[in-house]
Amino acid sequence: MSEINILKELEEIVGEEFASNRSEDLYIYSQDPGASLSRPVDFVVMPNTTEQVQEIVKLANREKISIVPMGGGLTLSGLIIPVKGGIVLDMKRMNQILEINEFSRYALIEAGVTTGQILSLLNENYPDLQPPIPDAPPSATVAGNMLIHGSGYLSQRYGGHGAMINGLEVVLPNGEVCKLGSCAVSDYWFDRGPIPDFIGLFISAFGTMGVITKLSIQLFPKPKMREIIFGLMNDPKDIPDLLLKITATGYAEDILLGMQDKPEWMKGYIFIMTYITGDSEEDISRQNKALKRIYRKSNARFMKAPEKMRNLYLDKPIFAAGAADFRKGGGFEYVGAFMPLEKIPEAYEKGADLARKYGIPPTLGSRLIGGVHTVVMFFSYSFNRADPKDMENARKALHETNKLALELGGIPWKAELEGQRLTLEKMDPSYKKLMKTIKNTLDPNNIMNSGNWEVL
Repeated sequence: MSEINILKELEEIVGEEFASNRSEDLYIYSQDPGASLSRPVDFVVMPNTTEQVQEIVKLANREKISIVPMGGGLTLSGLIIPVKGGIVLDMKRMNQILEINEFSRYALIEAGVTTGQILSLLNENYPDLQPPIPDAPPSATVAGNMLIHGSGYLSQRYGGHGAMINGLEVVLPNGEVCKLGSCAVSDYWFDRGPIPDFIGLFISAFGTMGVITKLSIQLFPKPKMREIIFGLMNDPKDIPDLLLKITATGYAEDILLGMQDKPEWMKGYIFIMTYITGDSEEDISRQNKALKRIYRKSNARFMKAPEKMRNLYLDKPIFAAGAADFRKGGGFEYVGAFMPLEKIPEAYEKGADLARKYGIPPTLGSRLIGGVHTVVMFFSYSFNRADPKDMENARKALHETNKLALELGGIPWKAELEGQRLTLEKMDPSYKKLMKTIKNTLDPNNIMNSGNWEVL
């Protein structure tokens, strides 16, 4: 079918104003905020119902056109830039919060709902409930975060955000709709079992298994009070001992660590932020004193944070974007990696060395997921977006950092194409074979975000 006829059919599905192949509309969809190279996009379409998504997927399948689902468009690793051209499926119009269940504590939402939306609705109408949210702007979509094994607020206490999905509605590559989780049997979207759990197939699959149109996410009770205990340490080798002691108390709602050379006063230190909650000032004071003692015994010292810094990190979502402009020009990229706790000291030391090797101010961070069962590590690199050489420099640093993460026993998180390739090279052959079998069965025409997780 010709490009004109494909566009006409897309317009018939969603309306003329929500389908385009104009270069001025496609430009923004050909790139993302990170360092990935831009790539051509053929069409962009904005559905607002599951039925419209079905029709678009059926068209793409029939014409063997690649299709790329997109949420808020904030990923930094090229996951929403079509590798092989095709249709970008912008889900922003599917932004309805369909149900808040106060008893089973879940929210049923469409795939385009943002973290800002869900926070606003809960704060206004359900002040005793709170959602998991990422360290990202409020325009980030809830589905986008959860479907990339996201983490953020509440991760230390309750686990990774992907584990907080109760159910999904998915448009499969053949255009059929499938419900996963308790909603496959019940009218209630309250749990993933006790039936075979296929939800994991769609987490960190980067849209290669289907298009998520609805999901149920867990909600949690909101504490009356919240505070941060700041600390500083000099030696990364002390990190595991400190984190084991903090998590053993059961006090920590979340724990964040970081290291950066700017501003100057932070150079040479690792900062620790332990979030605590309580129902009274007495609760907060008791936990505060206990954690300060732990800091001291683990070679960390308590620091009274400046009020501006304290308020910034108590905000939800946390989004301290200053590191994005360290090189001027507003470019920012990072490698995330899920890692075992015992390798975190080495990750800090070698990650800082890598940044300095490429002339980039070291900016590293980590967040606990589910106690100390997993630590997500962030290796951040700023670059000048107006300088192609600077962008190439950042890409080289990213590649070396992905290799470092794998060498240390970690797994790159939301990896770009090259990071996916490195991961696949190290992956158990039987696992790769199973991935290929499942994908080929679901998507024989290879239309779903073609090129990603490509097992050859």
